[in-house]
Amino acid sequence: MSKRLIKVAVGLLAAVSVTGVIAQEMGEVTVQASRVVKKTIGTTASGIPIQDISLSYGVSTAGIDLSTSAGAASLQKRVGDAAKAACKELGRQYPDSQTSDADCVKNATDKAMVKADALIAAAKKGQ
Repeated sequence: MSKRLIKVAVGLLAAVSVTGVIAQEMGEVTVQASRVVKKTIGTTASGIPIQDISLSYGVSTAGIDLSTSAGAASLQKRVGDAAKAACKELGRQYPDSQTSDADCVKNATDKAMVKADALIAAAKKGQ
């Protein structure tokens, strides 16, 4: 009976270890969109005006094989879609902002693609 219990415990430990490795291999890219608002929306405790507004979305790499061209393109599309959604929401909430939708999307996408490109390169290197 105790040998069977030990085998079950070893099996569960192996399953947990594999799950941990899989979870570590999945990456996430943060897309942060920001806009500059003309009017001051508040001040810090020291009196500095707060004018920059940002919104962040997480983009998961789950279900994408980043070592392939199709997988890399899929991640790039997800990042672009998240940037568009974040900038659209910021534009809706702050219609008087100085930053255009196109500039917001480009800036957010460019920043997020640094991490995305690193994940893609790591996946291709690990092939």
